[in-house]
Amino acid sequence: MSKEENLECSFCGRKKSETDLLIAGMDAHICDKCIEQAHGIVEEEISESKSSSLAKDLTLKKPLEIKDFLDQYIIGQTETKRAMAVAVYNHYKRLLQEDTNDDVEIEKSNIVLVGETGTGKTLVARTIAKMLNVPFSIVDATVLTQAGYVGEDVESILSRLLQAADYDVEKAQRGIVFIDEIDKIARKGDNPSITRDVSGEGVQQALLKLLEGAVVNVAPKGGRKHPEQKFIEVNTKDILFIAGGAFSGIDRLISKRLNRQAVGFGASLEEDKIDEDNLLQYITPLDLKSFGLIPEIIGRLPVLSYMNPLDAKTLRAILTEPKNSIIKQYTKLFGMDEVSFTIDEDALNYIVGKAVEYKLGARGLRSLCEAIFTDAMFDLPSSEDKEFNVTKEYAEAKLSNSTLKKLRAAS
Repeated sequence: MSKEENLECSFCGRKKSETDLLIAGMDAHICDKCIEQAHGIVEEEISESKSSSLAKDLTLKKPLEIKDFLDQYIIGQTETKRAMAVAVYNHYKRLLQEDTNDDVEIEKSNIVLVGETGTGKTLVARTIAKMLNVPFSIVDATVLTQAGYVGEDVESILSRLLQAADYDVEKAQRGIVFIDEIDKIARKGDNPSITRDVSGEGVQQALLKLLEGAVVNVAPKGGRKHPEQKFIEVNTKDILFIAGGAFSGIDRLISKRLNRQAVGFGASLEEDKIDEDNLLQYITPLDLKSFGLIPEIIGRLPVLSYMNPLDAKTLRAILTEPKNSIIKQYTKLFGMDEVSFTIDEDALNYIVGKAVEYKLGARGLRSLCEAIFTDAMFDLPSSEDKEFNVTKEYAEAKLSNSTLKKLRAAS
């Protein structure tokens, strides 16, 4: 008998004649069947370690805990925070579910937020991503166009997410994408035209596969500027999409829908009192369709919520109450230069009054504070003065008419 015929697998003991392939090592041999078994074991171990690392990395909390966390950073907007907490909890519960044989597959709940500019749509999404410890990216829908036209393809949305995840595909595939200005890709009109609606309905059609879940070829550096790069396959099945937009003018559509007239002798609309100052609370998917979103994309954004407009009381709370409130930020900034910073109640009310008067919103509060504190932030670090108290008179002096006009024009 030849030496080769005496060779056997060091793992299962099969002779070479009983195997299709016998691979030789330094002091041992392994057959094709043992290689297949080992490969299966390795695959199983890798998938288990990935699922355990997902559970370890993902900081998942109950809806009530998610809302409590959001309360630390966001004032008001109770309905939105509740809707977001439930949607996010169900989505990540879906990611962590174990494989079962009941054939029940939980679908993801993408979200659309409607609200005026400066009401906190982006802040809500960013705060949730911070709490969950997942990659988060903000993309602007206004730059997107249909494939083949000047602008960015919808796949560039995922390029930003990959960058946020340091090109870790597994991590990116469970991230959150906030699509801002979703209202800007509304259908331009129902009238047929010789020109294609490539930045409106065309983008909505292209977004459908991303929102629902598909394996997409993504250019890691962003599509057209680097045509030589290799594509990365990303599965969007477990990516949570949050769309936000001001939907300017949608309140008129809501008002038109709600404008029902009483008919008959005993008819009365006293029971249906409508809050004219906040019509967004009555928004329905039908209003989004009337505005210009196609039914297919509305169906893929099943959670619809709204942001309440900010009144003086809410703006006053935003200035001082959240963990990262504007006044706390300035207190820390001045504290780094060992300057004790205080601001009078009348000065705070004056700032809020101007923000309401000029309709600057929450972002405007920061602009007003910058205009008031800039001179002090320039002078005090080099000065021996270590106390800075802002009064209403000081604020009025710094907010000249020319400054207010500039702020109003920028808003």
